[in-house]
Amino acid sequence: MNIKRFSSLLFFLFLLLVLSGCSNPLTETAGSTGNSGDNAASASPFPDNPNKDLDFDTANLEEIWLAGGCFWGVEAYMARVYGVYDVTSGYANGDTENPSYEDVTRRNSGHAETVHVRYDPERVDLEKLLSHYFMIIDPTLLNQQGNDRGEQYRTGVYYKDEADRAVIEKVMAGEVDKYDDPIVTEVEPLVHYYLAEEYHQDYLEKNPDGYCHVEFDSLEDQEVPALIDPAIYPKPSDDELKAQLTEIQYNVTQKDDTEKAYSNEYWDNYEPGIYVDITTGEPLFSSKDKYDSKTGWPSFTKPIEPAVVTEHEENGFLGTRIEVRSRSGDSHLGHVFDDGPADKGGLRYCLNSASLLFIPQDEMKQKGYGYLEGMLQ
Repeated sequence: MNIKRFSSLLFFLFLLLVLSGCSNPLTETAGSTGNSGDNAASASPFPDNPNKDLDFDTANLEEIWLAGGCFWGVEAYMARVYGVYDVTSGYANGDTENPSYEDVTRRNSGHAETVHVRYDPERVDLEKLLSHYFMIIDPTLLNQQGNDRGEQYRTGVYYKDEADRAVIEKVMAGEVDKYDDPIVTEVEPLVHYYLAEEYHQDYLEKNPDGYCHVEFDSLEDQEVPALIDPAIYPKPSDDELKAQLTEIQYNVTQKDDTEKAYSNEYWDNYEPGIYVDITTGEPLFSSKDKYDSKTGWPSFTKPIEPAVVTEHEENGFLGTRIEVRSRSGDSHLGHVFDDGPADKGGLRYCLNSASLLFIPQDEMKQKGYGYLEGMLQ
């Protein structure tokens, strides 16, 4: 074989190695898909993460380790299960210490590509987490998931707390009748877990077009409790409102008046914090979604939660408009238009300052809004 043909063969074999498996460490470093980080985030084909705005008590988190084939998709999926605080990708229960990706995929280190899931047991229990896990794997396949083959792609549930084993076995028993073939998913104590290289962490967030064998459809039906409970924010009586509100606040919220542009309290306020209904205190909008619409009224791209506002068609001499009112207080807030920033959804919630009370971020916990602090980060 001449040198030229030998070199071509080597190059071809190199390409096969690079394109096989879960990753290409030479090109798929953080954010390297040909898109910028911002473009990748806006183009993500995955569901929104219901945990991103939650305030977690990190002192009371519990943990489990799950191997389910290529860890990119498993990490992205488990991070979107309600009640999960954090997920990382790594290598578990192998034969060597501190393995590299090459050790795991090409040097038979015996590790499984595994995700470490830390979760809030008051929001989601281990049984629910495992039920989600079994929705995205085939537990009858030995050393393979999706297009990936190899010992590192085996399925497994690894635990530290011995009390977790009974829960795992209960869930496993419920899976047996779903398959004709035997289940081969490992259930073992965690021997060790080593964090994978940085480019593997949050891989599909950085590279939304990256390879993923996991289907996300089952997340669409998960029950996600409302972030804001309207029962906490009852509406006062009309006499109480007259006593606590200024004249302009009462006329705007109760009589649907409109205040003057550029001469209201919050049109140019951009301090971090939240805006609540002046009548009930129910949280409505966040400074994170506030922008300068050049109208002279406070404007937002979206409410904290869609349910905290109601919309009503309004026909008048200005034509048809959509009025926005608060959920608990039924206060007139303003109107919503479709001329907002396109990259933020295209909506403009144009509101009256007189309908709102601003709670600065450093006062949120003291005033009972600490559970919303995470959404400002």
